[in-house]
Amino acid sequence: MTTPPQLDGAFIEATLAGHLRARSGPARVVTGAAMDSRAVREGDLFVALPGEHHDGHDFALEAARRGAAALLVERPVGGTEAIEGSGDAGVTTYLVDDVLASMQALGAAWRRKLLDLRVVGITGSVGKTTTRAFTAALLARRFRVQATAGSFNNEIGVPLTLLQLRPETERAVIEMGMYTTGEIAQLCDWAQPAVGVVLNVGPVHMERAGSIEAIVRAKRELIEALPAEGCAILNLDDHRVASMASHTQARVVSIGESAGVDVRAADVVGHGWDGFEFTLHFEGAARRVRVQLPGRHLVTNALAAAAVSLVEGIDLAEVAAGLEALRDSPRMRVVALANGVTLLDDTYNANPGSMAAALALLADLPGRHVAVLGDMLELGPVAAEEHRALGQRAAEVVAILFTVGQLAHETAEAATASGLPHVDHLESADRAPEVLRGVLQPGDVLLVKGSRALALEGLVRTLEREIGVAS
Repeated sequence: MTTPPQLDGAFIEATLAGHLRARSGPARVVTGAAMDSRAVREGDLFVALPGEHHDGHDFALEAARRGAAALLVERPVGGTEAIEGSGDAGVTTYLVDDVLASMQALGAAWRRKLLDLRVVGITGSVGKTTTRAFTAALLARRFRVQATAGSFNNEIGVPLTLLQLRPETERAVIEMGMYTTGEIAQLCDWAQPAVGVVLNVGPVHMERAGSIEAIVRAKRELIEALPAEGCAILNLDDHRVASMASHTQARVVSIGESAGVDVRAADVVGHGWDGFEFTLHFEGAARRVRVQLPGRHLVTNALAAAAVSLVEGIDLAEVAAGLEALRDSPRMRVVALANGVTLLDDTYNANPGSMAAALALLADLPGRHVAVLGDMLELGPVAAEEHRALGQRAAEVVAILFTVGQLAHETAEAATASGLPHVDHLESADRAPEVLRGVLQPGDVLLVKGSRALALEGLVRTLEREIGVAS
């Protein structure tokens, strides 16, 4: 029987040969990794990343107290020599020139030791996190699965995720984000995906990427990195994704609602709060599927997860059962307020695609629709155009619209021009609780959404505190 690989001291030192300045303490075996001392588990490597607001070195001692087996640091940290980990082994400290580069090297090297692991990479302008959650849930019906936690989808989060992989894991589902070209290629070099999913391409991070063509090239890096024996799963309902099919040596499996795709959703019916259903087609067979999550826009996410599972050898009946068992959507919170209003808390972030999806969900739900929509940032030269398009769409869906932020005045003006009579633009969210309390009625559905920088979660917390949450 093959001995399972270990993240032991010899492996860590060999991998860090070009980065390591000194090692102190015993060479402990590491069983995971964390960069937040509060998330440290027994046996973890604590990665002391220096950040804009907090320096991980300030929390290294706390990480050691919580059971970290080893510390990855750029400067010496005092006090850990007196702390014992499990048994009588102390804490190992690896002093390196660059913590981030060292973590990246370790993550990539550890992934390459996991020879029996297959990695699924997921990218797209909208829906990565939901698709990752759906895919992991479906694959877990057959395999031992680990997946990206939270939004760890960049040059920090992906190597950290790789270091958390266990030797017994059979499938890893890793979300891959980007700001510009070259970044997904780097993530793929570390993660070595065998399956790659591209959901869609939209004007997200246009300010940094420069053009929609650059975003297409950046997303395409995932399927360009796949091996010949791998599989690229492409959403052909998005013409920009469809154009990628000739840019991979891997097998291509298409998804969508269009005729002729490999994994198809037909006869889609939305049921508001009670979810949606569709007929899932694959290789001449079909299954009617009822997903118990609200939002017809989740069809593409469900199809992508289904396609990955089918490619990985799970049969159609089991995939359909897995989709019907889904109960959680990782992004949007649904909160029943004490005044009879249902609050859709989608404040994590916003871009044109996710705004369109949120409004599509709102349109499917019963009740009067009220929305607080904030700026969509990093859209560069298309910012004004996209905010006006949002206002036009909002006028079709909502009865009362509040907009927040400098760019969102375009949304307010477009909604008014489109015939929406109840529009109020707010320069900041400070007035929002007061004006909302004046208009909300029992049975209303309130959507709150905007880019992360607007911190609209503060508005949500204020409403929950002042109105109360139904028991």
